[in-house]
Amino acid sequence: MIDKTIHFLVAVIKIYKEVHQDVAKVELKQPIVAAIAEDIKDAKSVVLVDYRGLTVGQDTELRKQLREAGVVYRVYKNTMMKRAFEGTEFEGLDDCLKGPSAIAISKDDVTAPARVICNFAKTANKLELKGGVVEGQVYDVAGLTELSQIPSREVLLSRLLGSMQSPIANFARVIKQIAEKDGETAEAPAEAAEAAE
Repeated sequence: MIDKTIHFLVAVIKIYKEVHQDVAKVELKQPIVAAIAEDIKDAKSVVLVDYRGLTVGQDTELRKQLREAGVVYRVYKNTMMKRAFEGTEFEGLDDCLKGPSAIAISKDDVTAPARVICNFAKTANKLELKGGVVEGQVYDVAGLTELSQIPSREVLLSRLLGSMQSPIANFARVIKQIAEKDGETAEAPAEAAEAAE
C-alpha cells in the first residue's frame, strides 16, 4: 500500500513539474513573441533568410549594412515568429520557417532588406533567402531577387529630380542664347549708327 502511495505521489509531482515548466516556458516566450509582433507592426517589408555557414565577420558586416539601410535584423526561433505572424499579412511566411531563420524588417524602404541581402549574398554564398512579404504581397526567392534590383527610394527621387531639372536647364540655356543673340543684333545697329556720324 505504501509503495502505491509513493508511486502515486511521484507521478503527481512529475505531472506538476511538467505543467509548471510548460507554464514557465509560455511565460518566457510571450515577451519574445510580443517583441517580434512589435517589430513587424507597420513593416513595409519582411525578408527571411537562412544564415547558416556565415562566418562571424560576415554576419557582423551583414548586420552593419542592414543597420545602415534602416533595417532591423534579428534571429528568432521559428515557433516564436510563427506565433507573431498569426493573423497578420506575414502569415504567408509560415512555409519558410524551416531550419535556422533570421528576419530582416524595414518600416521605410520596401526594397532595402532584399537589396542589401541579395547584394551581400553575392560575396557570402552561404546566405540564402527563404521568402518575404513586401507591402502585403508574399514573394519567393526569385521574386525577392527581382525586387532587389529596384534602387532605393532616395536614388529614385534623385533620378526623378535630375530628369526634371534637365529640360529646365536646357530651356534656360536656350533663353540665354536667344537673349545674347538679340543683344548682339541690337548692338550692331547702334555701332553702325555711331560709325555713320
